Amino acid sequence: MLQTPESRGLPLPQAEGEKDGGHDGETPAPTASQELATEKPGTGREEGATEPALTRKGARALAAKALARRRAYRRLNRTVAELVQFLLVKDKKKSPITRSEMVKYVIGDLKALFPDIVARAAEHLRYVFGFELKLFDRKHHTYILINKLKPLEEEEEEDLGGDGPRLGLLMMILGLIYMKGNSAREAQVWEMLRRLGVHPSKNHFLFGYPKRLIMEDFVQQRYLSYRRVPHTNPPEYEFSWGPRSNLEISKMRVLGFVAKLHKKEPQHWPVQYREALADEADRARAKARAEASMRARAAARPGIHFW
Repeated sequence: MLQTPESRGLPLPQAEGEKDGGHDGETPAPTASQELATEKPGTGREEGATEPALTRKGARALAAKALARRRAYRRLNRTVAELVQFLLVKDKKKSPITRSEMVKYVIGDLKALFPDIVARAAEHLRYVFGFELKLFDRKHHTYILINKLKPLEEEEEEDLGGDGPRLGLLMMILGLIYMKGNSAREAQVWEMLRRLGVHPSKNHFLFGYPKRLIMEDFVQQRYLSYRRVPHTNPPEYEFSWGPRSNLEISKMRVLGFVAKLHKKEPQHWPVQYREALADEADRARAKARAEASMRARAAARPGIHFW
């Protein structure tokens, strides 16, 4: 998932290193009888003697609440991803999708969060897969999907087979790479796909086999570069922008794509924003040089006279 600082945005962020379960190995608070047994004879209990026990109890309560919040957030993320896949599958039949179907087959007892879940699913559908979730009939709470993703460039859309969802997937990967410092480990890319509900090695009705699409199409077409990370044993591999992406897709465009997913402004990531501004300036200078060169060649070319 595109990972960003201070953001609960999409796609589907999850806290790393979290484990379900209790707090194994944590020292239990001593009982009152145990505390009394450790007191020296003839001494009374000083005021505040139970403070350590109360502090530990409060810490456990706070940890339990934090764990519950993380579990609830992970469940919400899974539900959003499942709803996205459900809507895409239903759209294959081109039939309207009702609210009751979404609640019955996906949302379940999270019905109270329906507006938030649908809103987040709509963002995924729009920015990742190129579809707009539109309320078709307010009375019967019926929705339809409309293909809305426009190509970045005419020739790029043709090279990607005129396929908006594939273009959205490429933009997600380019965005992850950019936000990770211009390279992303292979495992990070596969993990991002899984958080979107797209399993790299399983057939997907929009992408076919996503791993094959990435390795055979995006890499072969030079949108992505794939190489071994030096000095890794066992060997690890990473993705970076390919030469074609560097030519056709600006960093500012990709940063804008990421910003929309996270409901932020591009300036929210100052390092990437400064780099994108520098890239825009370089592109403008290169374009000006190319235009000047073309004008010079045109001026030097001898005219054709018919009389």
